[in-house]
Amino acid sequence: MSLRNIGHRLYQGEVSFDFVGKRKIWYSISAVIVLVAAVGLAMGLHLGIEFKGGSVYTVHKPGLSASQAKETADKIIGSNTALVQTTDKGDVRVQVSAQESIPATTFTKEFSQAIGVQEQDINAQVIGPSWGEDISKKALTGLIVFMVLVTVYMAIAFEWRMAVAALVALIHDLLITIGVYALVGFEVTPGTVIGFLTILGYSLYDTVVVFDTVKENTRGLTKQSRRTYSEAANHGLNQTLVRSINTTVVALLPVSALLFIGGGLLGAGTLNDISLALFIGLAAGAYSSICVATPLLAQLKEQAPDMKALAKRVAQRRASEAKAAAEAEARGETPGEESDTEDDAGDEVPAGMVGQRNQPTSRTRGKGRPSGKR
Repeated sequence: MSLRNIGHRLYQGEVSFDFVGKRKIWYSISAVIVLVAAVGLAMGLHLGIEFKGGSVYTVHKPGLSASQAKETADKIIGSNTALVQTTDKGDVRVQVSAQESIPATTFTKEFSQAIGVQEQDINAQVIGPSWGEDISKKALTGLIVFMVLVTVYMAIAFEWRMAVAALVALIHDLLITIGVYALVGFEVTPGTVIGFLTILGYSLYDTVVVFDTVKENTRGLTKQSRRTYSEAANHGLNQTLVRSINTTVVALLPVSALLFIGGGLLGAGTLNDISLALFIGLAAGAYSSICVATPLLAQLKEQAPDMKALAKRVAQRRASEAKAAAEAEARGETPGEESDTEDDAGDEVPAGMVGQRNQPTSRTRGKGRPSGKR
């Protein structure tokens, strides 16, 4: 069966995965992942030179490997803290933390002598910790402003419950991504911050698409008694499921190439900072929009008085139909023969749920029953 076929069947309601009904399972999985991420975050992030301050030395020498440069730099500073990477141009980049009390001129002189190059061939750049602190504050301010604007937009465009669910999903994605960064020990650079903000935008976009379908499916929901809010929301989620999967896969392909081929096989370490953030964030964003945001929205919505009353009516109707079916079966009648009730006539189907209303099992009326025409 093709993916297109599955998508059509999901949209029509012929096939359905109960994401909303199994929300406790998704909540448990998310809690475990966030807990592991929190442990990694408690261990501390590996901040780049731009945030903690220090010196960066870039040298071009054919044949100089990163391991040789690190061994030499560690001997000069007297500790195993130097961070060495190779750039896309084949240069070697050595980072020395501001905690190492060695002047840049001293390091440049000793390093040039050790590797056999001229001092002027080494480009030294000193970054003060105050600059990194300023960048950190601006990044945090931007994140807070983004969260506030998202909450206001969702509350106006949809409703406050959707705003809360979307905000929880964003925080969920951010915690997971930062936690993974801490666990793998990747360096946090300004590129990483750009990656964080990018994944938040993607996660929000995916959530808004799902919520828009849910909003359409639940319009006028209280006028009927066949489906609860959770069931209607789950149907909307299934309608956009294939689209969400396709979008995520297409987005992950180039990011995977950057992370595993560019950063892994080709050794372009400068690509790792942003590509890892995008890879983890895109995957977490797709998961949260399906398994966190929508189930949480349905849970919040089911607490509303009108939705509680709707759930009660749905339960009563189903119990009545089950009782009628059991009595008909006991009399030897085919269930559905007496399905034309007054309740059916006044039961409207909400927008977006056309075709989902339960159909009578028999189109023929019982023998001897009046047709209703005069």
